Amino acid sequence: MEEERIEEQELKLQERLKKLEVLEKEVKLKEKKLKDKEKAKKQVLLRLAPSLWNDLAQWAEEDYRSINGQIEFLLAEAVRKRKNGHK
Repeated sequence: MEEERIEEQELKLQERLKKLEVLEKEVKLKEKKLKDKEKAKKQVLLRLAPSLWNDLAQWAEEDYRSINGQIEFLLAEAVRKRKNGHK
């Protein structure tokens, strides 16, 4: 009786392990897609006045972003507003 219960528990654990392996593969695939998407970003040379750079750097720090991240965020926000008709 005890052996049957142990075997049943083992089968349940094996099923859980298989589900976890499938989930792990899905997560790895999603991570790979995200990395590939990041690599697809375009590079732009941007010249800024030192005062604007300093203001952006301060703003980025307040928002816990890199300067590049802050510029990308601001550009994306401006494009989104324009698409929604807020000129």
